[in-house]
Amino acid sequence: MNNYSTGRRSHRSRGGSRRRGNGHARRQREEAKEQKKTFWQRIAAFFGNATTRAAAGSRNGAQPSRPARKPERIEVTSPRLYVGNLSFDATESDLFELFNGVGHVQNAEVVSYRHNQRSKGFAFVQMQTIDEAKRAVEELHDKEFLGRRLVVSGAKSGEHRAR
Repeated sequence: MNNYSTGRRSHRSRGGSRRRGNGHARRQREEAKEQKKTFWQRIAAFFGNATTRAAAGSRNGAQPSRPARKPERIEVTSPRLYVGNLSFDATESDLFELFNGVGHVQNAEVVSYRHNQRSKGFAFVQMQTIDEAKRAVEELHDKEFLGRRLVVSGAKSGEHRAR
């Protein structure tokens, strides 16, 4: 009588006997579990940003995973200066007073978003002469202002574009 008539199955599959005791199959399953990545890990790996959960750390309050970028030093060729890493609370009058300690300021302009008028964190300052602009870069670059270290360098474009 065959096994199918009684509704019971034998302990052996048709393919052969089941191996017991060597743990080989169990090790393979455990390795497969360790290698299995989440959907977001696979996406990150695809785009070349493969990080593990331990390396990623917590999102809130954690240090950025990328290294800090050194600001590009632009030579001062015009009286117009770029002021970066500016506090979002800084106003044009604050910049005017700060740069007036170095030389005569013609104009100070904090760049802000159009839709909510919030500062973008950088500004442009127009000095009277190029010599005053160079002196301002020497004295104010990497100086603490309203809780942040300023980046002061020559503006890339000497010509101001009004919007």
